[in-house]
Amino acid sequence: MTQQMTANIRVNVGCGASPTQGWANFDNSFSIRAARWPLVVPVLARLGILGWQSAGLGRVADARNIQFGNATARIPCASSSVSAVYSSHMIEHLDCGEARAFLAEVRRILRSGGVVRISVPDIARLVQDYLVTGDADGFIAATHMGLNRPTGLMAWMKWILVGPRHHLWMYDGDSLAKLLREAGFADVAIMPPGKTNIEDPGDLDLEERASESVYVEAVRPL
Repeated sequence: MTQQMTANIRVNVGCGASPTQGWANFDNSFSIRAARWPLVVPVLARLGILGWQSAGLGRVADARNIQFGNATARIPCASSSVSAVYSSHMIEHLDCGEARAFLAEVRRILRSGGVVRISVPDIARLVQDYLVTGDADGFIAATHMGLNRPTGLMAWMKWILVGPRHHLWMYDGDSLAKLLREAGFADVAIMPPGKTNIEDPGDLDLEERASESVYVEAVRPL
């Protein structure tokens, strides 16, 4: 449902099972769509097609009014209607073209002067850990960019319905800031945990996954 203009619409895109109270929360997980039919999620969970995290997301979506939204196609909000957009650990699941499409949608829905805050796993931290430990296997595993091919009927059904959940790209603060500038945003800044330029963040977790994340904020130009 398209969000109508109000005094302060704030949007969490790719919220997963952690929606923000007082914000409009969107996610593109199959569980969100399946939650429309109460019996579907537990049946798919028993079959092993949905894991426990996905099944839990389906229950949270129903209870917390998480709406389905494909961030690379159209975020279901009116143009220039939103004061703030937040996305945590989502954009790394997009390829480079999809990431640019997502940021174009963010720019479309933000009002002039509106703030976007993006949190991603910081590959610079992973590199620093690797340089200390020398554990190449641990480094590759921590990027979540490797993917085993599905084997067996149930694994293929899960692949078709749910899709892969691995990372398609990785960022540090500088590369994410560069991406936002290239998408037409201004006042791009790497933010420390707990700090934000969002005027009224409400219940937004400003330190979400702080031990592994980097946060970048930017503004839609006036």
